[in-house]
Formats: sequence, structure tokens, C-alpha cells
Amino acid sequence: MPVDLTGTYLTLDDGRPAVRFTRTYDHPVDRVWQFATDPEELEQWFPFRAEMELRPGGTIRFTDPKTPEFTGTVLAVEPLRHLSFEWGGDELHFDLEAVGERRTRFTLTHVLGETNTAARNGAGWEVCLAALDAKARGERFEGPHAGVSAPWREFYAAYLDAGVPSGAPVPGLD
Repeated sequence: MPVDLTGTYLTLDDGRPAVRFTRTYDHPVDRVWQFATDPEELEQWFPFRAEMELRPGGTIRFTDPKTPEFTGTVLAVEPLRHLSFEWGGDELHFDLEAVGERRTRFTLTHVLGETNTAARNGAGWEVCLAALDAKARGERFEGPHAGVSAPWREFYAAYLDAGVPSGAPVPGLD
């Protein structure tokens, strides 16, 4: 079954490769900020539980029962507008923008340390963001949203078909 890709592969102004996703949610900015920063909210859609010190230079601790714990560093925080942090050699940027009084545009930009991870990481974010989309609608996401058992393979194939850079090891396929 064909899937619709929502991510875009791009090269940032500084020359780094990235994948970017944008969603608009029927929630005010402060609620979407909670989705992106509260550990209880994050673990329902993000690949790991993430506990963070929300300040530049703060530590983020990523945990998952199936993966060794690791840490990242908060790069920038503008409450209710922007959060960026290091994540496993890459950077994640969450940008929020009010669209009227009760809607928020949420943009996730994954700045890639290696170009060949674009298709793999894009496929993973498709599934994670589908879980966030369901959460924002007040629905439960059925099935895992991260890991090798998540339904990302069709997205990965679609990113390959679209010519998005690939070649990095893919857990569950390699």
C-alpha cells in the first residue's frame, strides 16, 4: 500500500543536510509545547523518554528499556517557540508558531550528522509524528511508534523511491 510522505529532505543554509516535518494542531501553543518538552507527553510519541533541563547547556537524558541510556545537550530554548538539542550526533529543532488563538504550527527539523541517514530517519519520524498526530486528536496510537517493530518500512521504501539519501545501517533490516 503506498504511503504519503510528509517529510522533506533539504540542505540548510549552512550546508548541513536535514529532514523537516510540519504539522498544524488544534491546540494553543502552550499545549503543543507540553507535547514537545514534558517527559510524560514526549514518551507517547518521541523515540525515547527524554528528561531535560530546559536551559541552554542543559542535559537531556534519553532512556528506553531496550537501549542503553544516553545524553544530549540543550542548544537553545525560547519557551513556547523553539527548542533545539543534540541527539546522538545530530540536532533536533522544534519550532512552534501560533496560527490564530487555538492552533499551532509545529515544525520538527532533524539536522543530520550524516547525509545517508535521511531516508532511515525520515521513515522513523513519519511513525513517531503519526503517534503525535493521534495524541493531538485525543486518540490512542495503535502499535509501537519507535523501534524495529514500528510500521516504518513502507515509509522507508517510499523515501528510497523518492531519491532521498540512504545507505546508513537500518535496525531490523541489516
